[in-house]
Amino acid sequence: MSDILIKRKKGESFEAMYRRFSRRFMQSGKKLTVMGNRYYSKDKTKNKRQESALRGLKISEKREWMIRTGKISEDDRFQNKK
Repeated sequence: MSDILIKRKKGESFEAMYRRFSRRFMQSGKKLTVMGNRYYSKDKTKNKRQESALRGLKISEKREWMIRTGKISEDDRFQNKK
């Protein structure tokens, strides 16, 4: 992990140096890392993982059934995603 080193140039105001630092900080992608670590998120429990997996299976089975019965076409799956 490389550090962002900014040195104040001769005659440069603090605001200009801060803008330069902010821009370099954003471009490095470290802001996303910092914002992601801002709050602690607990791992999902085994029951929650199983419930979400079962929910996904149920949804996919329902979608396949609707395609087989002709209620929706296969192309309709991709229209909602942007």
